[in-house]
Amino acid sequence: MRKTLLIDLHYLPCLEYFTLLQQYDRIQLEKHEHYVKQSYRNRCYIHTAQGVEMLVIPLTDKHGKVTIKDVRIDYSIKWQNNHWRTLESAYGKAPYYEHYADELNKIIYTGHKFLFDLNKELLSFCLKCIRHQPMITESEAFKKIPDPGLIDLRSTILAKIPFSNRTYYQPKPYYQVFGNQFVANLSLLDLLFCEGPRAGSLLLASQNKD
Repeated sequence: MRKTLLIDLHYLPCLEYFTLLQQYDRIQLEKHEHYVKQSYRNRCYIHTAQGVEMLVIPLTDKHGKVTIKDVRIDYSIKWQNNHWRTLESAYGKAPYYEHYADELNKIIYTGHKFLFDLNKELLSFCLKCIRHQPMITESEAFKKIPDPGLIDLRSTILAKIPFSNRTYYQPKPYYQVFGNQFVANLSLLDLLFCEGPRAGSLLLASQNKD
């Protein structure tokens, strides 16, 4: 029986996240969990001239238990302009920036009402770029104990806990625009802009083979 990965949906996910996704050809996105604050669901980390910087999507639903599919993006804050200017400043001179920038820009400026919908389209973009095309479905209801055949890794990759505390990702250094010391486990964008078509194979090399 082929196993399906059940996982929460992140914003422009980190490399650790993709080393997991690469191991499955079936992925189910958890659509009915309660939103978790200060998580990767609405933030990612990139490498700038000033060091690692966090990009955060502002949300209108900040109180109470809100299902992730119902969490709305707050457009009263010009977060799109801020994110894009920061990405352009950080990666404008990266070898493969122009190869991916137009499509990424279009997605970010689409104006999705819901965080889940934006994250899903960005995930599809990222998977296409690393040449991994699993079958993706969405959960129909929240189940604390998932159905047989599902590998439950929801809320496993946590922003507050270093990736080194888990076993999924073993960093393989690659070229980065800034600094003399390699920074691991940034958003996939860092790897894409710097290494382009090699991103998928570098992720494969970063998987824990044990």
